[in-house]
Amino acid sequence: MADRTTDDNTVSSQPQKTIADFDPPQKPKRNKYAFACAILASMTSILLGYDIGVMSGAAIYIKDDLKISDVEVEVLLGILNLYSLIGSAAAGRTSDWVGRRYTIVLAGAIFFVGALLMGFATNYSFLMFGRFVAGIGVGYALMIAPVYTAEVSPASSRGFLTSFPEVFINSGILLGYVSNYAFSKLPTHLGWRLMLGVGAIPSIFLAVGVLAMPESPRWLVMQGRLGDATRVLDKTSDSKEESMLRLADIKEAAGIPEHCTDDVVQVPKRSQGQDVWKELLLHPTPAVRHILICAIGIHFFQQASGIDAVVLYSPRIFEKAGITNSDKKLLCTVAVGFVKTVFILVATFFVDKVGRRPLLLASVAGMILSLTGLGLGLTIIDQNHERILWAAVLCLTMVLLYVAFFSIGMGPITWVYSSEIFPLKLRAQGCSLGVAMNRVVSGVLSMTFISLYEAITIGGAFFLYAAIASVAWVFFFTMLPETHGRTLEDMEVLFGKFHKWRKANALLKQKKNASHGDGITNNGQVQLGTRGQVN
Repeated sequence: MADRTTDDNTVSSQPQKTIADFDPPQKPKRNKYAFACAILASMTSILLGYDIGVMSGAAIYIKDDLKISDVEVEVLLGILNLYSLIGSAAAGRTSDWVGRRYTIVLAGAIFFVGALLMGFATNYSFLMFGRFVAGIGVGYALMIAPVYTAEVSPASSRGFLTSFPEVFINSGILLGYVSNYAFSKLPTHLGWRLMLGVGAIPSIFLAVGVLAMPESPRWLVMQGRLGDATRVLDKTSDSKEESMLRLADIKEAAGIPEHCTDDVVQVPKRSQGQDVWKELLLHPTPAVRHILICAIGIHFFQQASGIDAVVLYSPRIFEKAGITNSDKKLLCTVAVGFVKTVFILVATFFVDKVGRRPLLLASVAGMILSLTGLGLGLTIIDQNHERILWAAVLCLTMVLLYVAFFSIGMGPITWVYSSEIFPLKLRAQGCSLGVAMNRVVSGVLSMTFISLYEAITIGGAFFLYAAIASVAWVFFFTMLPETHGRTLEDMEVLFGKFHKWRKANALLKQKKNASHGDGITNNGQVQLGTRGQVN
């Protein structure tokens, strides 16, 4: 009996398990505050999307009203991308000077003025001046929205949140297409002016809404405002522990000693922007050189694979495919915008689950197939004088497939990837270089598409884009490491071996396993102690 009593007491002293104990562990909830900040910052990208979408249809009516040539139409549509270079080049310095938040406000204000100028344009020269002003605002928005979002996001949802700018670009494109259709029934001289002018309305609300956001914690640390940075990190991190680890990493990157805990500290001169261009371009480390090649390369291939030709000139493509009715062309264009927007939403939910590389490689493979199919369909139609229904259906299907594949990977991941791989000190300027490449290629492609397809046929133009996309797939497969699950401060280990980056990835995994349970967050992110040399 004594033994039995002892056994009973032993059993009763153990904690009793309930059914709930056998449930799978719950996934950590997304940080709602960081989510709201990312949405507000990313909504500035709707300005670019609206301009791209609305100009595709407005160009038809502008050409008729102002009596301009095809070459002038090409320049009108594509020149905004080159004008935006001024904004993106200035945004890096401006964001380091006045902060990320006020730079976003400035982007909205400049675009507001540009949209009004375009809406009241009386001739081609006036319209081009409006494009110039709007382009500067677009350049600011393109550069700063991904940077701010990456810096405010916790590592667990950074990919999800930094894909938002592309979501809003696509939403803007769809709104532009809808605006084309809505105002197409008005008199020609009035319709296109309203299409362009109403773009000023959302920029007012965006500029005001952004003032409710906090400043980027990384920018605050660069200014020595540790107290303010800590408060923002506490609100935007998944846990207090993660907030402390993020602050420690940022302080290390900014050159602030770990023992400095005052609300305001003196920042070493090297973290205030001096010699940034020298470190980025003239004397980069192997890691920075690799990062720069990857960032510029992904931006180059995003545009060189033909997305702006499809989005800006979709009415012409459908006309070449045999769809000549104006209403039907605009409705097909709206369908393009709808598909593009739906699939970008799909991508946002998978970028932090599947990873960057699998989505990107699958996306580009699909783009290659759909561009080849589109080129084939247009070539068949071009060589036959009769209307071929199945070829027209093939062209429409391939256009929809192309924008769908672009949206699930190449579109959002370009911005996610380039905004998260640069070191803190070089991030603003590095991202501005990526955006500059993006806009140059986009501008060149937009301003040469009509001339290109007149020279090599419209089918040949899309075969050329398919070939460029094939080169892009090889570049991404060999040169781009997976960054999912890494902190922004881990990137200097992951990069530097170029096509041999898998060795660095193995080292990071090894260190994560070795330090499991010590300085690791619940979701398994490596937070500290990952810097080192890869042999």
